[in-house]
This record gives sequence, C-alpha cells and structure tokens, in this order.
Amino acid sequence: VYRGSVKDFPGFDASQDAEALYNAMKGFGSDKEAILDLITSRSNKQRVEICQAYKSLYGKDLIADLKYELTGKFERLIVSLMRPPAYSDAKEIKDAIAGIGTDEKCLIEILASRTNQEIHDLVAAYKDAYERDLEADIVGDTSGHFKKMLVVLLQGTREEDDVVSEDLVEQDAKDLLEAGELKWGTDEAQFIYILGRRSKQHLRLVFDEYLKISGKPIERSIRGELSGDFEKLMLAVVKCVRSTAEYFAERLYKAMKGLGTRDNTLIRIMVSRSEIDMLDIREVFRTKYEKSLYNMIKEDTSGEYKKALLKLCGGDDDAAGEFFPEAAQVAYRMWELSAVAKVELRGTVQPAGSFNDDGDAQVLRKAMKGLGTDEGAIIDVVTQRSNAQRQQILKAYKAHYGRDLMADLKSELSGSLAKLILGLMLTPAQYDAKQLRKAVEGAGTDESVLIEIMATRNNREIAAINEAYQEAYHKRLEDDLSSDTSGHFKRILVSLALGNRDEGPENLTQAHEDAKKLADVASNDSSDSLETRFLSILCTRSYPHLRRVFQEFIKMTNHDVEHAIRKRMSGDVRDAFLAIVRSVKNKPAFFADKLYKSMKGTGTDERTLTRIMISRSEIDLFNIRGEFIDLFDKSLHHMIEKDTSGDYRKALLALCGGED
Repeated sequence: VYRGSVKDFPGFDASQDAEALYNAMKGFGSDKEAILDLITSRSNKQRVEICQAYKSLYGKDLIADLKYELTGKFERLIVSLMRPPAYSDAKEIKDAIAGIGTDEKCLIEILASRTNQEIHDLVAAYKDAYERDLEADIVGDTSGHFKKMLVVLLQGTREEDDVVSEDLVEQDAKDLLEAGELKWGTDEAQFIYILGRRSKQHLRLVFDEYLKISGKPIERSIRGELSGDFEKLMLAVVKCVRSTAEYFAERLYKAMKGLGTRDNTLIRIMVSRSEIDMLDIREVFRTKYEKSLYNMIKEDTSGEYKKALLKLCGGDDDAAGEFFPEAAQVAYRMWELSAVAKVELRGTVQPAGSFNDDGDAQVLRKAMKGLGTDEGAIIDVVTQRSNAQRQQILKAYKAHYGRDLMADLKSELSGSLAKLILGLMLTPAQYDAKQLRKAVEGAGTDESVLIEIMATRNNREIAAINEAYQEAYHKRLEDDLSSDTSGHFKRILVSLALGNRDEGPENLTQAHEDAKKLADVASNDSSDSLETRFLSILCTRSYPHLRRVFQEFIKMTNHDVEHAIRKRMSGDVRDAFLAIVRSVKNKPAFFADKLYKSMKGTGTDERTLTRIMISRSEIDLFNIRGEFIDLFDKSLHHMIEKDTSGDYRKALLALCGGED
C-alpha cells in the first residue's frame, strides 16, 4: 500500500503543465504561487514528463529556467523536485564531496537509508550526470572504516528480506558481541560485514538476540566501540534497519529544532520521501515529538518555501488523541476542534504575477489627470496588487512624476471609496496605527476598535504598529492608550501593546495550573483579583497554550470560559477578554461575525466593514469568507453586494474575491 504524500495528478497533461509553467515565468517577476502549486501536486514521473514537454514546446531547459526565476531555499526545493530521485541523490552526493571538506552527514543519510535498487539507480545516475565513478569519488574523499562501510553499502547487495535463518541469527549476534564488547580493541570488519550485508528482517532478529545475550542494545555497544563518522554511519544503518521512517522523523526534527533550520536536510528528506513513506514519517513524528511534522514546518519556515514544504508534507496530524471525562461537552469539543483544525490561513489578495510598478503608476496618473476621475482603473490596480507591490507603486509614482500619489488620490476620490483606497495604500502597520489614533483622539474613545485591533494582532504585527504609530504621531501608542482609557481595560490594552505574548507550544502542567487559577477566581463571587488573574493569563500565554487552558477550564467547571467572562464581568473589560478568547478559538470566525454585524439590519457600519476588509485581505479573508457562509448561511460577497453601492461596492467585491 502506497505511503507517500504526493500522488499522480489525475487528468495529467504534460504540455498543458509546461505551458502553465512557461506563462508563470514569462514577463516581469514570476508567479511563484502557481509554480509551487503545480509542481508539488504532480508526481516525480509526471514532473519529468513536463520537463520533456517544455523542451519540445519551447526549446528550453525547464530546470535552467526555474533556477533563473527562483532564488534561495525555494529554488533549491523546486529544482530538487524536478529531478528523478536517483539524480537528486546523485546531485546531493556530488555536492557533499565537491570542494573543500565533505558533508559526511549527507553521505550517511543517503547510503544508510536507500534500498538495493535505489543504490543501483544512484550509481548509474551519477555516472550519467557527471561521467564519473561514484565509488572512486567516495573512496577518494573518505578514509578508514568509514570508507570501507560506504563502499560495502554502495554495492547494493544487502540480502532481501525473506532471507532469515535462525542459526545464523544467533551466530551473528555472538560474532558482533565478540568483535566488540568481549574483545580487546574492536574487530570493525565483523561489524561492517554483518551490518552491511544481512537483510533488514534478519538484522532485527540479530539485534533482539544481541540484547538478550549482552544485556544492552546494539546501539550502546556501537557508541562504546566505534568512533567518529564510522560510528555515526553504523548508528544510522541500525536506525534504518529498525525503522527508516523513525530515522527520517528524527533527522527532520533535528533539522528544525533549536535555533536556525538545516534547510538542506529538510529539503532533501521532504523531497526524497514524498513518494515513499512520508505518511509513516508523519505518524512516527507525531507520536515521538507530540506535535505534527506539519506544525513544526509551519512554525519553522516561511513564505513560498513553507507553502511548498507543507504541500509535500500532505496533512496535519495534530488530532487530539486523549480521552476525557464526561464533563467534556459540546464546548469542550469546540476547543478540541480549534486545537486540531489547522487551517492554512490565506488572504484573497495575492501579489500580481507580471507586476510593473512604473506601468501601474502611469495607469493611476492617467486615471486622475484632466477632467473627471477613472475610479474603475484605480480600483483595478489597487485591489489587484499586494501591499508590498502598492508600496513600490508609491515610490515609482514619485520617481516618475515628482508627485505624492497619496495626496493625488485624496484630492480625486471621496467618501467611503477614498477611505478604502487610501487605507489599502498604507502598510498594514500604518493602517492599524491610524485606526487606533482615530479611536483615541477627539472627544469620545472608540473602544470597539481598540479591542478589535489589540486583541487580534500577533507580536510581530504589534511591534510594527508601535513603530508606525511613533513615526506618524511622535507619541508612544502605550501612552495614548493609557491616557485615554482607565482601570482594568487600560491595563489589558497596555499589556497587549507590549506585543510580548509567549509563542511556544502548550505546556500541559502549566495549562492545568492556569486553568485552576482561572476556575478559582471565576467561582469565587467576592474575588476582586478576577480581572487581574484573567489578564495575567489571557494577555500573556501563547494561543496553543490557551486552547489547552480553556479545555482544562471546562473540565474543572463544566462551563466554557466565555460563560464565566459574561457572568462575572461587564463593559469594555468583558468585551476585550471575549475578543481574546474568540480570537484564540477561531480568529476568522471572530472577524466574520464582526463583518456580519456591520451589515445586518438597517444601515451599514462602513468604518468596520472597510477596516476589516483592508486589514484581513492579505492574511485570512479567504478563511473569513468560509466561516461567514458556515455561520450565516449566506456569502460575504452576496451581503456586500446587497448592502453597499457604486465604486465602493466594486472595490470591496474585488477585495472579497470569489462568490462562494
């Protein structure tokens, strides 16, 4: 049964794919999203056919074109996927032994884990690609027992799994014991012979027998008896014999844990196992490290590189595997869902594929010059570019015309459309800073805006908002929030404005204690430390951790934490804590609810509508649309259409994206 994560694409057409890739790369800048979507959803066999079709259609080498268009880790990953597995391995080994120094870890990983057939294919591919003899190159680059064992593995002559003989199992175990533990010095040749030749099935039995007669696992003896790269190679062979999936799960974990990521290792394993045993690796990973491979990649990488790796990974295995007492009712299952529903967040606005900042600047200038304004042209450009691209257009406009695009837009547009377009031209942080400033200045304070922004932004976003606020208004956001609010509400905002929330995974013992603290103050009617206690936990713990805290809270009290907040608190403090809880539970649903309220009934709260459509368009508006339909049985698109009009409606619908 197939255990890879990447399957043949149904209805595959090599020429069509070749053409799609050609189009994604032509013109200015490339459509990386399209490239990664296509390549990660085809099998290796199909990718090889695409390369051939590309050459016959365009007379060009697809791999060379991809190398030219893409950069960095993302390029290494995509190019690696295009090569047949044996050629990928050959390239990795060539890189590992080329130049000064040798990447022994790479040699060990490949030669210890491949099957006989894979080794034969690798040797042939190496010869074909580099016109060199792999064995000769490895012999020239390594030494000692390490070299000998590599040469043995390179023969690809390990016995096949059905070869097991009882007597030989006992003999081999005894020979290994005598070659190491029982000998003055070590007989490495014996280790090399047995570990290099016997079938995996046979060796598993030998390892069991070895444990019986020596009282220790073979790994411990290897660590004691061998050293250096030879020791590492032999341990890798033993691990692969016991479980190749576990070996790779461990390599992946080590490549990502701690500071920095070993991207070469990550790429090599994700590519090479995607059509062999990725599902098994994921299973082992989840059991061994108590988190899914998917989540770890997600936390550890970014951008297109991350998206491509996640597609190779396939699914997310963070389903809850614990059994809970009866108190876990519906509310509990909601948190359970929230903890396991790892949605790939995506916006509705993507960077334009063939983007030309100066061209866009000219279109905008033309739309505003002379009599009248061509709003349609302005909407088309602004809503169909990413924020980063809009920032480039601002610069290009000034460079081309010596004019300030923001000022020109301000004088040409008016009303809701002006607010929407100008908002889109600011960076996300500038936009949020401006909304916060508006909420605190003047007579009244708009607490709901303060809550919406401060309770839902992550640390990185908060840091950027603080910076933008200082730059635009020459005051600290924290000071303005302090002078304009009071009591517990002020303290909540000040804490959130630090952007200092933990970012780690859940900590079970801690979660239990946190839940207990909350449950204690929530049940004690006279408790005056109620808000303080909630603040110290809800404003500082990480989202994954809070999900666990809120689950534990239900177990202790039989109530959802929202119920406790509503019952015991009121006003802005209540609203702020509810916003945090809902944001933790399901942020897109929180925004869907706010959007719905801004349009239902008579009159439209255009400020809220505009604010959310702008600020979520590149983060999770796609997910918000999905939640909207689930919650209210109608599409966001439909509701905007019904509730707004003119160019403002046109621009909102462009941001909204699809019809659902």
